[in-house]
Amino acid sequence: MFDFVSSEQYDLLGAFWVTVQLTLYSAVGSLIWGLILAGMRVSPVPLMRSFGTTYVNVVRNTPLTLLILGCSLGLDQTLGIALGGGTSKEIGFRLAILGLSAYTGTFVCESIRSGINTVPVGQAEAARALGLSFFQVLTLVVLPQSFRAVIAPLANVLIALTKNTTVAATIGVAEAALLMKEMLENEADALFAVFAVFALGFVLLTLPTGLLLGWVAKRVAVKR
Repeated sequence: MFDFVSSEQYDLLGAFWVTVQLTLYSAVGSLIWGLILAGMRVSPVPLMRSFGTTYVNVVRNTPLTLLILGCSLGLDQTLGIALGGGTSKEIGFRLAILGLSAYTGTFVCESIRSGINTVPVGQAEAARALGLSFFQVLTLVVLPQSFRAVIAPLANVLIALTKNTTVAATIGVAEAALLMKEMLENEADALFAVFAVFALGFVLLTLPTGLLLGWVAKRVAVKR
């Protein structure tokens, strides 16, 4: 039943390696974008606050599949923006990272913003009284403390991101979900085995992440 695991016809490790790459690159992109959005949402500038709030509420409530398809159909096929050129697979991979980062960044933003709210207001006021700018207060005083409170929520976002990479299959990115679809079509007599292999693969990707970051969250948690 599990003969397909060792079959040269299917590159299971290669497919999951693409999934890992999608996760890592998108995690970095969403963390950077989420930090920017969180800064906008707590900014004293009304225009920046409005943009951050609107973006988060709109994108977070938009289906990820729609965003991924929008990046492919809108940027690549309509506007001709290939994000560096290359083969269609390379372009699809980069567009998938863009869509995943744009979507996941909203959840990162809200996690970080919740952490910012745990920092006593008096600390920010004291820093401003010393002459620090908003950017300095945010990066030197508030964010370092808020990150200690949001490691666990960010771990959940990372796990969700790992599972959301399966949506990249809609634009032909050769990750695990696309290979699973192909195998389900070719191995009709081993449907349960195919599902079991891919379910186990995602468990092996997400479980260590949750355990490790959960342990880190407990180690750095603020004692109150």
